[in-house]
Amino acid sequence: MIFHLLAITLGLLLDRLIGDPPHWPHPVRWIGNYIYKVTQLLNKGPHAFRNGFLLVGSLIVIVFVAVSGAVFLAYSTHPVFGVAIEAILIATGLAQKSLQIAAEEVYKPLLDKNLPEARQKLSWIVGRDTQHLDESEITRGVVETVSENISDGVTAPLFWAFLLGAPGLWIYKAVNTCDSIVGYKNEQFRQFGFASARLDDVLNLIPSRITGLLILLLTVNKRKLTMLERIKEWIQYAPKHPSPNSGWLEAATAVQLGIQLGGENSYGGVSSFRAYMGTPVYKLEADHIRETVVHMQIAAWGFFILFAIGGIIIEFA
Repeated sequence: MIFHLLAITLGLLLDRLIGDPPHWPHPVRWIGNYIYKVTQLLNKGPHAFRNGFLLVGSLIVIVFVAVSGAVFLAYSTHPVFGVAIEAILIATGLAQKSLQIAAEEVYKPLLDKNLPEARQKLSWIVGRDTQHLDESEITRGVVETVSENISDGVTAPLFWAFLLGAPGLWIYKAVNTCDSIVGYKNEQFRQFGFASARLDDVLNLIPSRITGLLILLLTVNKRKLTMLERIKEWIQYAPKHPSPNSGWLEAATAVQLGIQLGGENSYGGVSSFRAYMGTPVYKLEADHIRETVVHMQIAAWGFFILFAIGGIIIEFA
């Protein structure tokens, strides 16, 4: 357990300091290639629903065997080598630094009032149309993306790393990647992507709610609400989100910053409305991006400390 906790600590630090260098090989790309190839073969005919389970099931087995084998061999060689390899595997599966960089890519031109560049950079991280968005809507796009990905990219991988080590983290990443590629409720993926989408929802269920609560507990509430008032609003708004998990992150951010998220979005020229979350005490502006990134960092370390203390208690018990 101590080696395991040390590997998670080092992994979180590595991700915070280095992130994912763009030209380095990354396991998510390999996972994505596998998903695309299997999808081309199996997403067809009357058995698409069943084949979706085969995709995610086979991917879990492959990832578990590969990562478990690497970790086992590393620890068999020497505990220090084992900690180093597991730490690298954990760091590679976290996205705190990547999320920060993506947010800053939009934040900087937004501060300079360079809306065309900010819109372009936003289009790299969201699926909505960005060509005509003003500063407030550009900010909303970044804040929503960073908020909902605190769980997807940071705390949910940490949660499964604490429970099952690097293999657990990479099983989660495999399912999450599968959901991001095939987990859409459209004609092409409604049947085939069902298994991936529902399993991703299950794996995020606990981490997303713990993370949202940590944001409420550990970050500054700009409206000076009591903790009971924060939690009441959080519970009121979170279920309005179409995702069963993302709402708990976005609602926490909205409550703490005194802003309103949700509203009208356009996808390929087709308008789509998402329920509002939060009370609009303050107008959305560029600085809310920076504050949301701070929320992510505080929640990530709060999540780590919470589970590290739990791990230490279990070890000594």
